[in-house]
Amino acid sequence: MTAKRYILITVLTFLACAPGVRAQEAVIESANALGDTRSIEADEAESRAEFRSLDEDVQSLKKEVLDLNRDLFLLEEELLFPANSQVAFFVSMDVGEYFALDSVNLKIDGKEIANYLYTQREVDALMRGGVQRVHMENLKVGEHELVAVFTGEGPHVRDYRRGATVNIEKGIGAKYVELEITDKVSKQQPEFVIREWE
Repeated sequence: MTAKRYILITVLTFLACAPGVRAQEAVIESANALGDTRSIEADEAESRAEFRSLDEDVQSLKKEVLDLNRDLFLLEEELLFPANSQVAFFVSMDVGEYFALDSVNLKIDGKEIANYLYTQREVDALMRGGVQRVHMENLKVGEHELVAVFTGEGPHVRDYRRGATVNIEKGIGAKYVELEITDKVSKQQPEFVIREWE
């Protein structure tokens, strides 16, 4: 074998082996990249699990805060308005064809205790059957005079102001008083009724 031929075979062998070496390097690189991808996917899955756990913790804390807020509200009401002296006043409305409510003013024994101005949305809610607690008050046991003054728009689109008076007997325990606005169809006028809930 001549030296020329030997060199040519060596060069050809080298060239034939070179792509294999490159391919092998490519296989090793891709295996490393695949391993990195798998570790990235594992990191992402772990991050998602941590985020989910954190989100669950936040939701649990929110629920606890809401429960605590409710308990504090109930405790505040019990302290400010003990059941023995508590009187709650509610407003309700039936139909509302002859009266569009603007405001309600409440007085007990000549002293103003509440003055509430309504939005259109609140009036709509009352007309759909809603009942609103307009005020809560502490009253001593005994008889008290309640005066409720309703203002709004009456029949024939005129300003309308009407009062209703009732004597309420406050006993031991909570008392609930409803101020009801109804339509008196026979007179084509609104009617204002104050009644106590049993």
